[in-house]
Amino acid sequence: MDEVKQIAADIKSRKLKPIYFLMGEEPYYIDKLSDFIEDNVLTEEERGFNQMVLYGRDVSIDDIVGNAKRFPMMAEYQVIIVKEAQDLSRNIEKLVDYAKQPQPSTILVFNYKYKTIDKRKSLYKTLNKMGVVYESKKLYENQVADWIRRVLSPKDYSISPKASQMLVEFLGTDLSKINNELEKLQIILPKDTQISPEHIEENIGISKDFNNFELRKAIGDGDVKKAHQIINYFAENPKDNPMVVTVSLLFNFFSQLLYFHGLNDKSPRNVASALKINPYFVNEYITAARNFPMKKVSSVVGTLRDFDVKSKGVGANAVSQGDLLKELLVRIMR
Repeated sequence: MDEVKQIAADIKSRKLKPIYFLMGEEPYYIDKLSDFIEDNVLTEEERGFNQMVLYGRDVSIDDIVGNAKRFPMMAEYQVIIVKEAQDLSRNIEKLVDYAKQPQPSTILVFNYKYKTIDKRKSLYKTLNKMGVVYESKKLYENQVADWIRRVLSPKDYSISPKASQMLVEFLGTDLSKINNELEKLQIILPKDTQISPEHIEENIGISKDFNNFELRKAIGDGDVKKAHQIINYFAENPKDNPMVVTVSLLFNFFSQLLYFHGLNDKSPRNVASALKINPYFVNEYITAARNFPMKKVSSVVGTLRDFDVKSKGVGANAVSQGDLLKELLVRIMR
């Protein structure tokens, strides 16, 4: 996020580069930077003649270079944005000759999503020297809650740790989807609101009581009754609660619990740092470790591996996912 802010600040202060190559697995910031360039380099009057959007599937590198070598009309710059540039991946190295001597009055932007170019090759080195290369990396699940907090803070909103966790578990690490939901909440809720699990449930439709986060907590607490209630809810609503997601999240939890058992220093600060979790959730791991000794945790991890295969239809074709989940819970809690 800091690198994105710096690139945007440079553009705003007219410290422009002739090429911006935006690449990587996470499309959210690629789109944000591309849109920022589209909105801030030229005035509204200049855009009609000097701003062009091309699509990688429809053009060649030669087409792009031909357009880039033109001069702007009644403006200092022209802006060319190549969207879905990853469709040019087979021939992208042909851009290197232009990158060595780019047209100084052209701002050429590549949106190269879900891929990266080879950093050992001439194109990357040349682009890095003559322009800006930004790699948008996918966030790990344990980084997304902090990202949510940082996105909300300048807009005068905050969010509870549990509400953040609900969004991450429901939407995964897709920043665009999460941001869309956050923007909806900002329209509905007044500023200075702390977004709560109740807000998430009422406005996004994620149950605050029957979700993977609460299932994990119930299992860690040894609360068999509540865990069964949640599993029964999942069995009745399989489309909204796919078993493969539940098994994956439980596997991550018990893998972390195994790591927790191996820590010499089990102070809350060290546990949060070692497991890369919000300090708010440390007590859940401490409680779960009491209920699941290391030997039991190892057994559960093995069980989850078996059920991961079954959840994908291997060796359990005639068994519903609801029944598999119920069997899994019995095996974990016994």
